[in-house]
Amino acid sequence: MAAESLPSALSHFDPTDLIDALSTGIVMLDAQLCAIYANVAAQDLLAFSLNQARGRPFMDFLHDTNGLGVILRRALQTGEGIADRELVIRPVGAPRDARILDVTITPLAGQVTGTHLLLELADTTQRQRISRENDLMARLDGSRLMIRQLAHEIKNPLGGLRGAAQLLERELQEAGLKEYTRVIIGEADRLTTLVDSMAGPNRAPQKVGINVHEVCEHVYHLLRAEARSTVTVERDYDPSLPDTMLDRHQTIQALLNVARNAMQAVGDNGRIILRTRALSNVSIGSVRHRLVACVEVEDNGPGVPAELRSSIFYPLVTGRANGTGLGLAVAQELVTRNGGLIEFESEPHRTVFTLLLPLGEIS
Repeated sequence: MAAESLPSALSHFDPTDLIDALSTGIVMLDAQLCAIYANVAAQDLLAFSLNQARGRPFMDFLHDTNGLGVILRRALQTGEGIADRELVIRPVGAPRDARILDVTITPLAGQVTGTHLLLELADTTQRQRISRENDLMARLDGSRLMIRQLAHEIKNPLGGLRGAAQLLERELQEAGLKEYTRVIIGEADRLTTLVDSMAGPNRAPQKVGINVHEVCEHVYHLLRAEARSTVTVERDYDPSLPDTMLDRHQTIQALLNVARNAMQAVGDNGRIILRTRALSNVSIGSVRHRLVACVEVEDNGPGVPAELRSSIFYPLVTGRANGTGLGLAVAQELVTRNGGLIEFESEPHRTVFTLLLPLGEIS
C-alpha cells in the first residue's frame, strides 16, 4: 500500500477496534481510580467485562496485587509515569489464576476531567513460567549427576559389606549369631534399594499408546485401597483427552508418588482430587506443544512449607521426619523422561501438583 493511501485506509477503522486488536492490555482509570475503558486483552487478563467494570473502583476486581493500589495513587498524586515489573496479580473473577504482569502507568491530565491514568499491562506469565521451568531442569540435571556419582560411591562398599556378611554367616555355627549377619545383609539390601531410587530409573521409556485416564484410574484404585476411611479421594476427568504415547509403568509410578505425597499431607482427615484437563499451546521447557494433558493432584493439607518450595523436587528434600525425600524427585525424573514436567502451587488447605504430559499423535 502506498504511504499516501495509509491515512485513508485507517480512516475506515474505529480507534477502539485498533486498541482491541493489541495483545497488550490497555485500561483507562479516572481520578477516583474507577475503570472507564479496558480493551479486550485487559478484560481477558483481569477476568472482567468492560460493562461490569465501568464506573467501579478498579481495585475491586483484584486482590493480592503487590501494592498496585498504592502505586496507582502515587502516580495520580505526583503526575509522573511509573513502570513496575513482574507484579503478581490475582483477579477476583479468577482467584486461582495468578497473572504476572509488567505494568506501565502514564498519567494523562485533562483541563476539565482532571488526571486520568493509562495502564499498559503486558502479560509475562508464560515467559516467567518457561524461565522457571528451564531453571528447574538445569538444577535437576546437576542434582541428578551428583546423586548418581554419590550412589556409585556408596554401592561399592555396600556390596563388599554384604559379601563379607555372607562369608561370615557360613563360618558361624551358632544360629543365634547368624541372625546378626542376616540383619547386616538385610540392611545392606535395603540401602542398595534406597541408593538405586536416589540414582533414578535407568530404563529408557517404553512408550505405547495409552489413555491418561487409564493411568489415573489405576492410581485412584490404589489410593482408595491405601487411604484411611476418613480420607476422601475424588475424580474430575475431562473425557475429551485423546490417547497419547507414554511409558505406562513410569507414568503410573510418577502419578502414584505424587498422589501418595498428597495422602501423607492430608493425614487422618482430608480430601484428594485427581483432575484432568486438556491444555493447548503449552511450552514445556523450550518445546512448545499443541496439546498437553494436565493431570492435577489436589489436596487440602497444610501446604508445602515455604522453605522447601524452591527445592521440593530435589532428592533427599522432605518436610516429614520419616520421609526419604525421594518420591517427588523420582516422579519428576520419570515425567521428564516422557517429555513432561511436574509443577506445583501451594497455600494452606490447597496444594496442587500438576503433571504436564505431551499429547502426541498415535502412530
